[in-house]
Amino acid sequence: MSEQFENPNLPCPVASTEQIPLTNEFTPVITTPVTAPTIKVPVVLAEPTLQIVVESDITLTPAATEIKRVKKNVFLNQVKLVPVSFARIDGTDFFRVTRAKLFVAGHIRKNIEYASSACSGALRDRIADVPFSGFTDLTFPQTIGGSTPILGISEFAEANFLNEATQMDARLDKAFFQNLVKYNEQPFGELVAANFFELDFSPIMAAPEGTFSTLREKIVLELTVKVLQVQQIRLGVGSSVITPVLFGLTPPTSP
Repeated sequence: MSEQFENPNLPCPVASTEQIPLTNEFTPVITTPVTAPTIKVPVVLAEPTLQIVVESDITLTPAATEIKRVKKNVFLNQVKLVPVSFARIDGTDFFRVTRAKLFVAGHIRKNIEYASSACSGALRDRIADVPFSGFTDLTFPQTIGGSTPILGISEFAEANFLNEATQMDARLDKAFFQNLVKYNEQPFGELVAANFFELDFSPIMAAPEGTFSTLREKIVLELTVKVLQVQQIRLGVGSSVITPVLFGLTPPTSP
C-alpha cells in the first residue's frame, strides 16, 4: 500500500509542467512627425445634474415591523437629445445646435431589508423598481468656447417642367429630383452619479412592535449624466472641430 493511503493527512499529488523561459527583446519603433493630426473621439457636450422627484407605495409581504436597510441604484433606459435651435457653421452646410431638449427615463432599483413579526425570524428582502421620466432644457455651448452638437440637415429639391408642345401647361409625367442625405453621429448619454434623498414611512402609523404592509417613499434624486457626440477634432495649438463641406443645391452661407 502506498504512503498516500497509509497516511491520509498527506496532500494529494498534482501534475505540473515546468515553464520554458522565453527571450525578451526590445522592439524598435519609428516615429512619424505629424503637425496637426485629426482624430475622431467622443466629445463632452454637457454634464447636467437633474433633480428628479418621485413618490410611490411598495407592498411588503409578509408585513414588516422594522425597516433595516434600503439600498438603491439607478438604471437609465434612455438619454435622448432633441435639437430645437440651430446656427450654421461658417463656410459649410452643417449646423451647430444652440438649444435642445434632453429626455431622460429609467428606474430606481430599491432593495429593502426588513424584519417581520416573527420573534427570531430571518430578515426579509423586497426588490422594487420605481420608474421615472422627464426632460430638461439645454443651451450650447455650456461654457464659452465649449463644444456643441453638430448636425447636417438633409436636403430635398424638385424641379418641374412645361409641356414643350404647348408651353401652356405642366408636364405631370416629368420631374427632376435631388436628394442629399447626411448621416450624423447620434448624441448619447452616460450615467455619472446619483445622489438620493429619501423619506420612507408607513401611511398608517404602526404601534410599537406592530406591523405594516405598505411602505410609502418620497425620493429626491439628483442625477448627473454626461451628454456626448463623436466628432472630428484637429489637434494642435487652438484645436478645432472639423466638418466636411457637402454642397447641395443651396450653398452654405454665413449665419
